[in-house]
Amino acid sequence: MTYKHRPEIDTIPAYKQGKPAPSAPGVRSFKLSSNENPYQPLDSVKDVIAQSLDRINRYPDMSGWNVVSRLAEEIDVAPENIQLGCGSTEVITQLVNLLAGPGDEVVYPWRSFEAYPIIVTGAGATSVKVPLTAQGTHDIDAMIAAVNEHTRLVIVNNPNNPTSTSVSDAGARKLLASVPSDVIVLFDEAYFQFNTDTDTSVAMDLFREFPNVVVAHTFSKAYGLAGLRIGYAVGPAAVIEGMRKVALPFAVSDVAQVAAVASLDAYDELDSRVQNIVAERVRLVRSLRELGYTIPEPQANFFWIGFGEKTQEAAARFEAAGLAVRVFAPEGIRISIGESEANDVVLEVCTSLAEDGFLS
Repeated sequence: MTYKHRPEIDTIPAYKQGKPAPSAPGVRSFKLSSNENPYQPLDSVKDVIAQSLDRINRYPDMSGWNVVSRLAEEIDVAPENIQLGCGSTEVITQLVNLLAGPGDEVVYPWRSFEAYPIIVTGAGATSVKVPLTAQGTHDIDAMIAAVNEHTRLVIVNNPNNPTSTSVSDAGARKLLASVPSDVIVLFDEAYFQFNTDTDTSVAMDLFREFPNVVVAHTFSKAYGLAGLRIGYAVGPAAVIEGMRKVALPFAVSDVAQVAAVASLDAYDELDSRVQNIVAERVRLVRSLRELGYTIPEPQANFFWIGFGEKTQEAAARFEAAGLAVRVFAPEGIRISIGESEANDVVLEVCTSLAEDGFLS
């Protein structure tokens, strides 16, 4: 069908969800393609979700006051510094729609979160993709060099998706010192709870020191609420006010809001699950390096293996073993940390690949 539309939309691919776990006779399969938390929500969180179902005939509180006030207390900011969204992806979309349009540019690392080019093009702005270093990290100097009079937003993805690498505090401060104070710098920290790098930048610290920092967090990953879709931004009050004007009305359901508050109340229990995932990450990556793999130091609940031209062939081996992984051909594969049994299968497949000459 031919129809009138914005031609630039034809230049971007549709976002592809991580593949479901493959189905093979006699093989237990695992989905390791979407960086999901392998644990279900805690019973206390499930209880409040169940109790909220009798209100789904009513619109949710559009301001999300119960979540906002609880978060404000938790992170020691004013409520006017917090904006909710349908996952952190939606608050990023709000920010881009507020800041950028035709003729404007948004600078971000690449490869990085696949939604960035979709969001930027959707706003009518232009993406400036700054290639990662050979180690899969942000090239801070190149990002600084990419900023010009057309720049309306700079995005830092820490840890970076899909390479799982961390951005240092020194690098983040160098970037902020170089970007004009009226240009917003977004720190997308969807996986910050898994980041154990002692030199990492901490976006909330930077928010308290610099006037142009916005932070995006989510309940999808560490809190295991990916299916409920709730995230939030922390930023200057004037920016948050602008984001609210372009936000989708009633985007965050009441169920998601009560689950978020309950998850914050159960943080200590949820944090123990995060530590379990980190321990599994350490175990798995140590074993892979002993096999000879070169893996960027991962700081999220996933890691990256650069298979290059052999990426598709390697992906087929994972699928045959019952594992859904995220494939970025011809660059590499992103593998989420799952249950111990799933991680053991990952190790078995990688051992076989190493024996057959697939070492990155």
